Amino acid sequence: MGRMEHTSNAELRAAADAVLARLVGDAGGTARLREDQWRAIEALVAEKRRALVVQRTGWGKSAVYFVATSLLRAQGSGPTVIVSPLLALMRNQVEAAARAGIHARTINSANTEEWGTVEAEIAAGEVDVLLVSPERLNNPDFRDQVLPKLAAATGLLVVDEAHCISDWGHDFRPDYRRLRTMLSDLPAGVPVLATTATANARVTADVAEQLGTGGTSDALVLRGPLDRESLSLSVLRLPDAAHRMAWLADHLDELPGSGIIYTLTVAAAEEVTAFLRHRGHPVASYTGKTENADRQQAEDDLLGNRVKALVATSALGMGFDKPDLGFVVHLGSPSSPIAYYQQVGRAGRGVEHAEVLLLPGQEDEAIWEYFASLAFPPEDLVRRTLDVLAQADRPLSLPALEPLVELRRSRLESMLKVLDVDGAVRRVKGGWTATGQPWRYEAERYAWVARQRKAEQQAMREYASTTDCRMEFLQRQLDDEGAKPCGRCDNCAGARFTADMSTTAVDAARADLGRAGVEVEPRRMWPTGLPAIGVDLKGRIPAGEQAAAGRALGRLSDIGWGNRLRPMFTPQAADEPVPDDVAKAVVGVLADWAKGPGGWAPGVADAQPRPVGVVSVASRTRPRLIGSLAARIAEVGRLPLLGSVEYTDDAPRLSRSNSAQRLKALAGALTVPSALAAALTEAGGPVLLVDDYTETGWTLAVAARALRRAGAQGVLPLVLAVQG
Repeated sequence: MGRMEHTSNAELRAAADAVLARLVGDAGGTARLREDQWRAIEALVAEKRRALVVQRTGWGKSAVYFVATSLLRAQGSGPTVIVSPLLALMRNQVEAAARAGIHARTINSANTEEWGTVEAEIAAGEVDVLLVSPERLNNPDFRDQVLPKLAAATGLLVVDEAHCISDWGHDFRPDYRRLRTMLSDLPAGVPVLATTATANARVTADVAEQLGTGGTSDALVLRGPLDRESLSLSVLRLPDAAHRMAWLADHLDELPGSGIIYTLTVAAAEEVTAFLRHRGHPVASYTGKTENADRQQAEDDLLGNRVKALVATSALGMGFDKPDLGFVVHLGSPSSPIAYYQQVGRAGRGVEHAEVLLLPGQEDEAIWEYFASLAFPPEDLVRRTLDVLAQADRPLSLPALEPLVELRRSRLESMLKVLDVDGAVRRVKGGWTATGQPWRYEAERYAWVARQRKAEQQAMREYASTTDCRMEFLQRQLDDEGAKPCGRCDNCAGARFTADMSTTAVDAARADLGRAGVEVEPRRMWPTGLPAIGVDLKGRIPAGEQAAAGRALGRLSDIGWGNRLRPMFTPQAADEPVPDDVAKAVVGVLADWAKGPGGWAPGVADAQPRPVGVVSVASRTRPRLIGSLAARIAEVGRLPLLGSVEYTDDAPRLSRSNSAQRLKALAGALTVPSALAAALTEAGGPVLLVDDYTETGWTLAVAARALRRAGAQGVLPLVLAVQG
């Protein structure tokens, strides 16, 4: 871009409007920035200030930073760096920038093959905008080699979805805290723009403070009204998951345009997608497990209106821009009204009317509790991790560190990122090291955040049941001073949706959700690092000691059998014999398994020998449930009940942390009694191994190994539920 000096704000404003016209494809050049947008651009370009913009989705935050970029580049400034959390948003932004003649590039996990080229283009001054994911900021190579040069050359730093910086917010991301380092390295006078649509007063203050925009005379905070005049909010309570899915099948075509159906779990997204497809609806699934290429295809199909809806988890939450999105339906309630406001904000940005519908589910609160369990760990586990790193003579990778501490890998990684930001650890090539810097466990802050999460959950219960204006309710949750009745929601204007649905759709949904059976993949490799904690197991589990692929009645996270099974596994649930309906369903799973590929019914493909007996896994918490289930299976299958794999007298309580710690507890804890060993040898064939549920698969793997070593010719696990 050519260098151009602007001598007055009037000339600057005219140039800004011209850039906007190119950005929105206005050939006539009549497009004009709104006054609030211009105020932000003026602060960045003319005054070189730092600004925090809290404005509703669709307000035009991207127009602000692209117009500011164009003007700053014309003045000779370096490239704009945009820190953005999701890849879908990055793809949208690159295309939008090109329309305004702005050359944008990205560095993220999906384009590693392009990093070298992009860095060379940056060095040559050919890049106007660089979009990076927050995770890049703490990649050792990027942090130590690319980031310092980038900070020195940056003309404008943009922090998109800035609420992620605050652990008071609904979507805290430790990687975002790295921005404090980049901010401190920026040369004086480099403007900074932080943007978000979802921040209440406390989050706004916290983000402003962390970005250096709080408490200084140079700061500018622009906060606008959060009402979305195109959105009509509704809540519809239906009896159960089958009715909710049937309602969708019957009414999806009546919803305007194309849209998004949000679910709380991956399992639910997959279930709903499959059902709606069976009912003839063109929909696609979009979750954290969806491959990147499939995500791009799903996004393109929705943008091109080739699908009626994406059935998505929060993986789609912030990162998708389709102005004419006509509806957002939530099959299950998010745990935070702020998260809910953000997700529904995807709709109605470029159309006059969009429908927003919440269909709450009975499983919602159990799912909230699961995600709450992933919060920052207690102090003893944090201190243990710091001690292990301090005593190590080399950096420790996550796989090497995991066996030494009682935390699952995802929770361990998140904790380390927080400790990194706090200066207690550092990520280097090869893993993590302790810095030796003093560190304080902020117990009061973590407890306050936990209480805040509880309050948000209560607010979502109130949102679903309130008889007052729903939009006003959400605005008040976001501390919007302009909150007032919207006149459009179901409480203001009357219900637009009824619970009417066809019995055909309900029956089909019940059949789909009632379809029992989930494959349980066996463990084939021991976790890394077991020798370091005194467990002499490593590498591949020998084929002669492995379990075969097993079966479960359902997943605890799904909305079919999961809803029936989940109450049986709560800590307060009584240990009772297996209910008749559950036992009958398990027998059905067993029958389907026998008749399917790899089963043991006569004539099936890849047939294996028929089981010769039933063995249970002893339980300290649910012995009656497991014992009765094993007995029912033995009775129906006309198989002998051979006995149980028992725990030794000194067996420790099993850790529910990571795989290595769980195996440390299991090693030597499970034993095959001599009577069972003799029965296995006499039976001379594979056995069904019955347990209540499996989370990691290691109890089944260790029990199967013990049984195989004791003479079982094969082990076929059968459990009620899979966690996940």
